Amino acid sequence: MDVPLAHLDRPFDYLVPAELDAAAQPGVRVKVRFAGQLVDGWLLARAEESDHPRLAYLEKVVSPVPVLAPEIAGLARAVADRYAGSLADVLRLAVPPRHARAEKDLIAAAADPAETGPAPPAEAGTPAGAGGAPGLAVARVDPRGWRDYPAGPAFLRALTDGRAPRAVWSALPGEDWAARYADAVAAAVAGGRGAAVVVADARDLDRLDAALTDVLGPGRHVRLSAALGPARRYRAFLAALHGDVPVVIGTRAAMFAPVARLGLVAIWDDGDDLHAEPRAPYPHAREVLLTRAQLGGAAALVGGYARTAEAQLLVETGWARELVADRATLRARVPAIAPTGDDPQLARDPGAASARLPSLAWTTARDALRADLPVLVQVPRRGYLPSVACADCRTPARCPHCAGPLALPSAAGAPACRWCGRVAAAYACPECGGRRLRASVTGARRTAEELGRAFPGVPVRTSGREEVLATVPGGAGLVIATPGAEPVADGGYGAVLLLDSWALLTRADLRAGEEALRRWLAAAALARPGPAGGRVVVVADGGLAPVQALLRWDAPWFAARELAERRELGFPPAVRMASVTGVAEAVADLLAGARLPDGAEVLGPVPADEGRERMLVRVPRTRAAALARALHVAAGQRSARKAAEPVRLQVDPLALF
Repeated sequence: MDVPLAHLDRPFDYLVPAELDAAAQPGVRVKVRFAGQLVDGWLLARAEESDHPRLAYLEKVVSPVPVLAPEIAGLARAVADRYAGSLADVLRLAVPPRHARAEKDLIAAAADPAETGPAPPAEAGTPAGAGGAPGLAVARVDPRGWRDYPAGPAFLRALTDGRAPRAVWSALPGEDWAARYADAVAAAVAGGRGAAVVVADARDLDRLDAALTDVLGPGRHVRLSAALGPARRYRAFLAALHGDVPVVIGTRAAMFAPVARLGLVAIWDDGDDLHAEPRAPYPHAREVLLTRAQLGGAAALVGGYARTAEAQLLVETGWARELVADRATLRARVPAIAPTGDDPQLARDPGAASARLPSLAWTTARDALRADLPVLVQVPRRGYLPSVACADCRTPARCPHCAGPLALPSAAGAPACRWCGRVAAAYACPECGGRRLRASVTGARRTAEELGRAFPGVPVRTSGREEVLATVPGGAGLVIATPGAEPVADGGYGAVLLLDSWALLTRADLRAGEEALRRWLAAAALARPGPAGGRVVVVADGGLAPVQALLRWDAPWFAARELAERRELGFPPAVRMASVTGVAEAVADLLAGARLPDGAEVLGPVPADEGRERMLVRVPRTRAAALARALHVAAGQRSARKAAEPVRLQVDPLALF
């Protein structure tokens, strides 16, 4: 039943009346009466008899279309158990909301295909398919794109032969990752199986969509994304469910996509926080896909320019093999990368230690512009001045009403609160009474303004959350972009400048170094190769581990280092850790009722948001299932008692602090 109560997380038996016998098939949506109310539910299975002597009847079959495939039902149960959640919560994520018109069109098409007219395009979700068979005709898979990686062609051959290889791929700079994923998908389809691929955002989805259309042809895959809208998304879901297409691609919504004879699951850039579901039970797309591969015997591909500690664990445990290029190929493809904070640079430019744009970065940009090549400048923050401080005593400027951070929206604008939006035109520092403000953090628009003055006559464009550029027009110019919004330049950028590295490296986050390297590599990968004049300048000390990994383009080395440190300190993914957040009394109540497994460590409390606190529970990975079960049972006991204060349970959350 679709009831958000942990103590009701189990199947319930109901009688099927004779008039609903034909429609009440496993997988359909139903309505049942429970505790005097009509509630939604899913019909999981039919049986001849029940152990319960008195049963109520099904009230209604909402739709005769079975939308919950058995494989997805089993996966949802496994994910709920993995994340100490409820099956109903996972099914809300797995099956999109019903769209009645889309279902009526499907039923009408099944009843009389001649009256439905031509099939809509693939994006609409009902392309002409192979009658439920996922193995569409595919031309011979071309392995040339994977030859830069010694194990790449063997990976494609294994997919074509119907085997289940598992790989962690470190992409070369300048790599057309979407084309490589399309090759892997085509190999799986040529082997008579389907594929599900998850990317982080709509821009990556567009690139993958175009690459798959080139390789498979139009109408052989569907996109699953919340941005499609209810009708198109539901049609795409039904097309995949009924085997009209063998391939589903999408954002986080596609991790539960039903695919007939699933042979490959893949995820690109698994370190992106957009892959983490913000709704209970907070599953991560990578973990859901790997669970699917484990349960269904499918191949798995985890790729990116960077590598997460979780992906490194897959390699070190032998669950997956790594796909990496040899050093000779890497040297030919990587741009020339230099830091500004090492000793030689400081000797030539003593001000480089404190300058936002040291002379090395400025001359690198100038030389690229003179060569009529575009220049990419990555800055961590959007806006103009997203953080300001008192110019006299350097105290951070806070809102007098809610204590939120003040920001300047423009050069002539008044400071305004980023939390409540109130304007603080008459702001006075509470420490010294000063009224002048200075920048603490510089945003993308202010950076564009400064560089426009530094390079007069050069076009300056911005790409960020407000407006994302897909590509850069030809000719020289400056592109100021926030991480994840960097547009692709035809032929690559002549120079890439990575500014304000301290803003990424000094975050109070377990993954600060990993995230900084991921963002830097994604931007640096857009530069031309070094032999073609591509240069990257990172404004940071060259002795820092993330900077060293960038200079050598060695994400596997940094991931292994991160994993070793987390193993030593007892942090995920070396251990399994659960976060319990709520008011102090509620957190204490839940943990007191939880029968934690042997060896569990309870850490905290630490302050959380809105007056709540957080406790962390740590266990070895071998006790992970026992921890999730204990927390779920304790949550069920609290919900059965109708406890007033809620508690949020998260297993392996991205943010621990």
